[in-house]
Amino acid sequence: MDADRGDSPSDEDLMRRLRDGDREALAPLMERWEVPVKRFIFRMVGSTADAEDLAQEVFVRVFTKCRTHREGTRFSPWLFSIAANQAKNRLRWWKRRPVCSLDAWLDAGGEAADRSAAGAPASDTAVGREQVATVAAAVQALPVNLRTALVLFEYEDQSMAEIAAALGCSAKAVENRLHRARQELRRVLAVPIA
Repeated sequence: MDADRGDSPSDEDLMRRLRDGDREALAPLMERWEVPVKRFIFRMVGSTADAEDLAQEVFVRVFTKCRTHREGTRFSPWLFSIAANQAKNRLRWWKRRPVCSLDAWLDAGGEAADRSAAGAPASDTAVGREQVATVAAAVQALPVNLRTALVLFEYEDQSMAEIAAALGCSAKAVENRLHRARQELRRVLAVPIA
Protein backbone atom coordinates (compact mmCIF):
# COMPACT_ATOMS: atom_id res chain seq x y z
CA MET A 1 0.00 0.00 0.00
CA ASP A 2 2.95 2.26 0.50
CA ALA A 3 3.44 2.69 -3.23
CA ASP A 4 5.52 5.50 -4.65
CA ARG A 5 3.60 8.72 -4.05
CA GLY A 6 5.87 10.98 -6.03
CA ASP A 7 6.19 14.37 -4.37
CA SER A 8 3.56 13.60 -1.73
CA PRO A 9 4.78 13.43 1.86
CA SER A 10 5.00 9.97 3.40
CA ASP A 11 2.46 8.73 5.92
CA GLU A 12 5.05 9.09 8.64
CA ASP A 13 5.77 12.72 7.63
CA LEU A 14 2.06 13.46 7.73
CA MET A 15 1.80 11.88 11.19
CA ARG A 16 4.73 13.99 12.37
CA ARG A 17 2.94 17.10 11.11
CA LEU A 18 -0.31 15.98 12.75
CA ARG A 19 1.48 15.42 16.09
CA ASP A 20 2.96 18.91 15.74
CA GLY A 21 -0.54 20.39 15.47
CA ASP A 22 -1.06 20.59 11.68
CA ARG A 23 -4.69 19.45 11.40
CA GLU A 24 -4.49 19.63 7.60
CA ALA A 25 -2.17 16.60 7.61
CA LEU A 26 -5.11 14.31 8.43
CA ALA A 27 -6.86 14.85 5.06
CA PRO A 28 -4.19 13.20 2.87
CA LEU A 29 -3.95 10.29 5.31
CA MET A 30 -7.70 9.81 5.07
CA GLU A 31 -7.60 9.99 1.28
CA ARG A 32 -4.89 7.33 1.12
CA TRP A 33 -6.23 4.96 3.73
CA GLU A 34 -10.03 5.37 3.74
CA VAL A 35 -10.74 2.59 1.24
CA PRO A 36 -8.26 0.05 2.68
CA VAL A 37 -9.58 0.68 6.21
CA LYS A 38 -13.21 0.33 5.12
CA ARG A 39 -12.38 -2.80 3.14
CA PHE A 40 -10.54 -4.33 6.11
CA ILE A 41 -13.33 -3.51 8.57
CA PHE A 42 -15.99 -4.80 6.17
CA ARG A 43 -14.15 -8.11 5.91
CA MET A 44 -13.99 -8.27 9.68
CA VAL A 45 -17.61 -7.35 10.50
CA GLY A 46 -19.45 -8.14 7.26
CA SER A 47 -21.53 -4.96 7.22
CA THR A 48 -21.05 -2.05 4.84
CA ALA A 49 -22.86 0.40 7.10
CA ASP A 50 -20.78 -0.59 10.10
CA ALA A 51 -17.59 -0.45 8.02
CA GLU A 52 -18.45 3.14 7.07
CA ASP A 53 -19.16 4.13 10.68
CA LEU A 54 -16.14 2.36 12.11
CA ALA A 55 -13.79 3.79 9.47
CA GLN A 56 -14.87 7.28 10.50
CA GLU A 57 -14.23 6.35 14.12
CA VAL A 58 -10.78 5.02 13.18
CA PHE A 59 -9.80 8.37 11.69
CA VAL A 60 -11.23 10.23 14.68
CA ARG A 61 -8.92 8.08 16.82
CA VAL A 62 -5.98 8.73 14.48
CA PHE A 63 -6.56 12.43 15.08
CA THR A 64 -7.18 12.25 18.82
CA LYS A 65 -4.46 9.66 19.52
CA CYS A 66 -1.84 10.96 17.07
CA ARG A 67 0.59 11.59 19.92
CA THR A 68 0.63 7.85 20.72
CA HIS A 69 2.08 7.03 17.29
CA ARG A 70 5.79 6.60 17.89
CA GLU A 71 7.98 8.61 15.57
CA GLY A 72 10.12 6.40 13.38
CA THR A 73 7.55 3.61 13.19
CA ARG A 74 5.41 2.82 10.18
CA PHE A 75 1.94 4.31 10.05
CA SER A 76 -0.01 1.42 8.46
CA PRO A 77 0.45 -1.14 11.27
CA TRP A 78 -0.62 1.48 13.82
CA LEU A 79 -3.64 2.39 11.70
CA PHE A 80 -4.71 -1.23 11.20
CA SER A 81 -4.26 -1.85 14.92
CA ILE A 82 -6.83 0.87 15.59
CA ALA A 83 -9.12 -0.53 12.88
CA ALA A 84 -8.80 -4.08 14.26
CA ASN A 85 -9.68 -2.86 17.74
CA GLN A 86 -12.73 -1.01 16.45
CA ALA A 87 -13.88 -4.11 14.55
CA LYS A 88 -13.35 -6.35 17.59
CA ASN A 89 -15.31 -3.94 19.77
CA ARG A 90 -18.20 -3.98 17.30
CA LEU A 91 -18.16 -7.77 17.13
CA ARG A 92 -18.27 -7.96 20.95
CA TRP A 93 -21.14 -5.46 20.96
CA TRP A 94 -23.08 -7.61 18.45
CA LYS A 95 -22.66 -10.70 20.61
CA ARG A 96 -24.62 -8.94 23.33
CA ARG A 97 -27.36 -7.61 21.03
CA PRO A 98 -29.43 -9.17 18.23
CA VAL A 99 -28.51 -7.93 14.77
CA CYS A 100 -32.06 -7.71 13.41
CA SER A 101 -35.30 -8.45 15.17
CA LEU A 102 -38.17 -10.20 13.42
CA ASP A 103 -40.26 -7.03 13.76
CA ALA A 104 -37.57 -4.95 12.03
CA TRP A 105 -37.35 -7.52 9.22
CA LEU A 106 -41.14 -7.49 8.75
CA ASP A 107 -41.20 -3.68 8.87
CA ALA A 108 -38.60 -3.65 6.08
CA GLY A 109 -40.90 -5.74 3.90
CA GLY A 110 -40.06 -9.26 5.02
CA GLU A 111 -39.68 -11.64 2.09
CA ALA A 112 -40.35 -8.84 -0.41
CA ALA A 113 -37.13 -7.16 0.75
CA ASP A 114 -35.27 -10.35 -0.15
CA ARG A 115 -36.10 -10.04 -3.87
CA SER A 116 -34.10 -8.47 -6.68
CA ALA A 117 -35.30 -5.47 -8.70
CA ALA A 118 -36.50 -7.90 -11.40
CA GLY A 119 -38.69 -9.65 -8.83
CA ALA A 120 -36.71 -12.87 -8.66
CA PRO A 121 -35.68 -14.19 -5.28
CA ALA A 122 -32.28 -12.85 -4.34
CA SER A 123 -31.01 -16.43 -4.05
CA ASP A 124 -31.68 -16.95 -7.79
CA THR A 125 -29.58 -13.92 -8.75
CA ALA A 126 -26.75 -14.84 -6.40
CA VAL A 127 -25.95 -18.28 -7.81
CA GLY A 128 -22.82 -16.95 -9.52
CA ARG A 129 -21.65 -15.47 -6.23
CA GLU A 130 -22.28 -18.57 -4.14
CA GLN A 131 -18.64 -19.57 -3.81
CA VAL A 132 -17.55 -16.06 -2.86
CA ALA A 133 -20.30 -15.88 -0.27
CA THR A 134 -19.34 -19.29 1.10
CA VAL A 135 -15.72 -18.26 1.49
CA ALA A 136 -16.73 -14.92 3.02
CA ALA A 137 -18.96 -16.72 5.53
CA ALA A 138 -16.15 -19.11 6.39
CA VAL A 139 -13.78 -16.19 6.95
CA GLN A 140 -16.41 -14.47 9.12
CA ALA A 141 -16.72 -17.66 11.20
CA LEU A 142 -12.99 -17.72 12.03
CA PRO A 143 -11.98 -16.64 15.53
CA VAL A 144 -11.22 -12.91 15.53
CA ASN A 145 -7.46 -13.30 16.04
CA LEU A 146 -7.19 -15.68 13.07
CA ARG A 147 -9.55 -13.60 10.90
CA THR A 148 -7.64 -10.38 11.61
CA ALA A 149 -4.30 -11.88 10.58
CA LEU A 150 -5.80 -13.51 7.47
CA VAL A 151 -7.61 -10.39 6.27
CA LEU A 152 -4.58 -8.15 6.79
CA PHE A 153 -2.28 -10.61 4.98
CA GLU A 154 -4.49 -11.86 2.13
CA TYR A 155 -6.65 -8.84 1.42
CA GLU A 156 -4.69 -5.83 2.65
CA ASP A 157 -1.21 -6.96 1.50
CA GLN A 158 0.36 -6.31 4.88
CA SER A 159 3.66 -8.06 5.60
CA MET A 160 4.10 -10.44 8.53
CA ALA A 161 6.10 -7.74 10.33
CA GLU A 162 3.40 -5.11 9.74
CA ILE A 163 0.68 -7.47 10.96
CA ALA A 164 2.77 -8.35 14.02
CA ALA A 165 3.16 -4.64 14.80
CA ALA A 166 -0.58 -4.04 14.31
CA LEU A 167 -1.58 -6.97 16.51
CA GLY A 168 1.15 -6.58 19.12
CA CYS A 169 2.61 -10.05 18.63
CA SER A 170 5.60 -11.68 16.97
CA ALA A 171 5.91 -12.43 13.25
CA LYS A 172 6.01 -16.13 14.19
CA ALA A 173 2.67 -15.76 15.98
CA VAL A 174 1.25 -14.16 12.82
CA GLU A 175 2.60 -17.05 10.76
CA ASN A 176 0.96 -19.54 13.15
CA ARG A 177 -2.35 -17.66 13.03
CA LEU A 178 -2.29 -17.65 9.22
CA HIS A 179 -1.55 -21.37 9.17
CA ARG A 180 -4.38 -22.13 11.60
CA ALA A 181 -6.78 -19.86 9.69
CA ARG A 182 -6.00 -21.62 6.41
CA GLN A 183 -6.38 -25.05 8.02
CA GLU A 184 -9.75 -24.06 9.44
CA LEU A 185 -10.90 -22.69 6.07
CA ARG A 186 -9.84 -25.91 4.34
CA ARG A 187 -11.75 -27.92 6.93
CA VAL A 188 -14.91 -25.81 6.72
CA LEU A 189 -14.82 -25.54 2.93
CA ALA A 190 -13.81 -29.21 2.54
CA VAL A 191 -10.84 -28.31 0.35
CA PRO A 192 -8.35 -31.17 0.09
CA ILE A 193 -5.01 -30.30 1.66
CA ALA A 194 -2.27 -30.40 -0.95
